[in-house]
Amino acid sequence: MHKMFIYATYGWMVFCGAMHIIIDVVSQYLRGTRLSEPETALYWGLNIAYGLGQIVFGMFALLVARQAFEVLNQRSAIALSFTAAAAWLVFGFFFIEYSEPKIVIAIFIALLIAAVLTK
Repeated sequence: MHKMFIYATYGWMVFCGAMHIIIDVVSQYLRGTRLSEPETALYWGLNIAYGLGQIVFGMFALLVARQAFEVLNQRSAIALSFTAAAAWLVFGFFFIEYSEPKIVIAIFIALLIAAVLTK
């Protein structure tokens, strides 16, 4: 059960990071909803960095889970995951005005807690 929660937790990060980039950047670029201004570049850069950070973090955690699963059971790895979740949550509250990224991180935190409790 613990292994399943670990894969679900970090797989959720990869999936949601990819969806964040596709929905907030790619779809708006293809539809042409934002004018070519410095604010648009900042908006796209912010959302790409947010989503790419989630993808990279999730992929590295999945790689570690595949190669050396016991590393993710150590307190330092657990603390790093909670710190990353807190950083994404703070980033979402200060820079992203809509609520979906906050909900995604709340689900990540709930999955992470479930993974820690089933250890």
